[in-house]
Amino acid sequence: MRKVLEAEAGAVASLGAIIAKDGGAAFGEAVGLLVRCAETQGNVLVTGLGKSGLIGQKISATLASLGIASHFVHPAEAAHGDLGRFRAADVCIALSYSGETPEVVALASILRQDGLPIIGISKGSGGCVGGSSGRGRENAALSLERLATVSLAIGDCDDAAISPAPTCSTTATLAMGDALALCAARRRNFTDADFRKRHPGGSLGGLLQSVDSVLRFRIGKGLTAVPDDVTMREALEAANVPGVRRPGALLLVDRASGVLSGIFTDGDLRRVVLRAEGELGRPARELMTRQPNTLRDTDLVRDAVNMVREHRRDEIPVVDEAGRPVGILDVQDLIAMRLIEAE
Repeated sequence: MRKVLEAEAGAVASLGAIIAKDGGAAFGEAVGLLVRCAETQGNVLVTGLGKSGLIGQKISATLASLGIASHFVHPAEAAHGDLGRFRAADVCIALSYSGETPEVVALASILRQDGLPIIGISKGSGGCVGGSSGRGRENAALSLERLATVSLAIGDCDDAAISPAPTCSTTATLAMGDALALCAARRRNFTDADFRKRHPGGSLGGLLQSVDSVLRFRIGKGLTAVPDDVTMREALEAANVPGVRRPGALLLVDRASGVLSGIFTDGDLRRVVLRAEGELGRPARELMTRQPNTLRDTDLVRDAVNMVREHRRDEIPVVDEAGRPVGILDVQDLIAMRLIEAE
């Protein structure tokens, strides 16, 4: 097990040095092709056969989730009608570790004749080769390198030392594809909000929602912000709305500004009552937790998850830009979204 993991980790770790052989120029040119394709409403068509094809499908899916339209095209099917998927504004990423896979090379040859940009990823014949200027192309021994607009090498991965099945080579190819996709997305200033639009489901989509969008307990809707100069008994009575489910805490504000000044939880109430029931006659500001950890209404749910994990908070006040309370995020909401586990 250790041998396999170390070999695959080594294959990925070596990519940086391989790319740096030409100062990263070929990689940068490949990223530029992806960016221009996206900005001209083109599609990135990814192709590969066998295990490379499966890796290509994942690379295509990653590009799509990062706002770069992409589809996978089977190289053998291309000659039977799928060439119609390719348009002048498109770019092809062709994967072949050997650089000589007949179906992939044949497709690249057709696309080259049509003038379509091709990013070839193979083991290479000695580092990153190619680029539109033809730099280093005279040393390219592989067919895919000769046909590609930009050729990226992953190096000579010794798969056979581990297994006859592709291992290090597919892992390195996937890492190269991820690097291309993420660098292109960054150059296009792709944000978390952009990602959320394309990935609204699952835990990833949940983490990227705004806190405001998941609040159940809001000021004015079953939740009251209580001035901190009233007695705690009065504060509890003001917060008690018959027939409405309430959170396990109440929010206290400065009467003049309406800015959040503290929080008083059910746990605080138990401790006060155990000390002496007469404590409830004291001003709320003397018993509340001052300057509690808060979230902005524009923060993301993942920020709430991090706060719960770091500070062990069950109720987190949510405030607006001016510090006025908007509501309370209850830990049960995050448990219901399956973003954290109940203890």
